[in-house]
Amino acid sequence: MQPSIGSASSATRKLKKTLDHAGFYPALVLDVILDALDGREPAGDLVHLETHVERTEVHRHITVLVLTEDMLVVAQADDQHLEEDGPEPLAHVSTESVPLAAVSSVVLSAAWARPQEYRHADQPREVTLAISWSGAQRLDLVPAGCADPQCDADHGYTGTSALEDLVLRISADADGPDAVQSARRFARSIRSASTVPDPRPHPAPARGGTVPARLGRPHQPRPGA
Repeated sequence: MQPSIGSASSATRKLKKTLDHAGFYPALVLDVILDALDGREPAGDLVHLETHVERTEVHRHITVLVLTEDMLVVAQADDQHLEEDGPEPLAHVSTESVPLAAVSSVVLSAAWARPQEYRHADQPREVTLAISWSGAQRLDLVPAGCADPQCDADHGYTGTSALEDLVLRISADADGPDAVQSARRFARSIRSASTVPDPRPHPAPARGGTVPARLGRPHQPRPGA
C-alpha cells in the first residue's frame, strides 16, 4: 500500500512537485514510480521532459530517474492517439529497477560556451548523462573513406561503439539552467552511490610458486619402480 502524499517524506513531496511542474500525467507517473520503489525512500531524482513535433502531431516523452540507497528506478512514459483523429490518448509507462551494484559506468559530458573566457563556477550550456548497467551497446557508423580524393572504392564503414543503457541530453537553452545543474547533481549522486567499495572480504593471494593439484600433472610411477 502506497503512503498518501500528505504523510510522504520530503523527498517524495519534492518528486511530486517536480512532476507537477513537468505537467506530463504527473499523478499517473508518480503512482507508477512509488509502486516500483516498493517502499524505498528516494535519495535523489532527475526528471527530463522531451517534446517532439511530427507533422501535425506533438509527442511528449518523460524520463524519471529515482535514486535510492541500493537501487536506481528508471521510469519512462509517452503518449499516443489510438486513432489518427481520435481525441483520447493512450499513455505508456515503463519502469526498470536497477541494483546500484549493477551500474558499471556513469559518464557525464558537458559543453561550455566561450571557453576562452571561462571563469571558476561558470556553468555549462548543456550536459549529456550516460548510464550503463546491462552492457547494452550503441554503434555510430559512417561510411569509411581514404586519403585519395579520386578513389571510389567501397571502404566499408567505420564508427564508434559505446556502452550505454540510458542517455539524457539536457540543454540550458531548451530545459533551463536549473535542469542542467540538476543533471550534474544527480550524476554526482549516482556516481558516489555506485562506487562504494565492496565490504566483502577478498581471499588473500596464494604464496609461493606451488601449482594447484587440479592444474598439475599427476605423478605416475614408472614400470618396475
